[in-house]
Amino acid sequence: MTSDTKFADTKAPVFVHPSSYVDEGATIGEGTKVWHFCHVSAGAKVGRRCSLGQNCFVGNKVVIGDNVRIQNNVSVYDSVTLEDDVFVGPSAVFTNVNNPRSAFPRKDEYRETVVKKGASIGANATIVCGHSVGEGAFVAAGAVVTKDVLAFALVAGVPAKRVGWMCRCGEKLSEALDCAVCARRFEKTDAGLREIEG
Repeated sequence: MTSDTKFADTKAPVFVHPSSYVDEGATIGEGTKVWHFCHVSAGAKVGRRCSLGQNCFVGNKVVIGDNVRIQNNVSVYDSVTLEDDVFVGPSAVFTNVNNPRSAFPRKDEYRETVVKKGASIGANATIVCGHSVGEGAFVAAGAVVTKDVLAFALVAGVPAKRVGWMCRCGEKLSEALDCAVCARRFEKTDAGLREIEG
């Protein structure tokens, strides 16, 4: 960590383990913890109250919202955005080029990936670039996402397909689209599900 690293707020301390590197120019929000052997690149923007587990990498053109949990061994490459309250399981993979070749660099062809508010990515899942994972969606462990994931969808398999719907609280919804645990109710929309207020 350099003396020129910007901390978004000093109300709650930022913790960076001595074995980690936070490059000059990176922005880290209050209360965020960067654990062992991580590297946060210069242009990265990491929000408040986040946790980066052991051996994580965060690229220059990455935006991470507030209260994001990234487990061990995850690389968040350029052109990936993780919105607030996202969970990324251990060894999950993000890509940013569809057809990489060592002899033909394609750094000007990065495709954007957005994981929307409250979504969860399971352990060892792969998110192929150029797609979005909808609000509150749940990508099962080991799934390979090759197209957009609807809001609150539960997807699994290779390639990932919708196998159900998930509540905001992380429980699987009934066929009536209500949650037996927290009593939230949902309705279908073109973008997936929407929570019914009241």
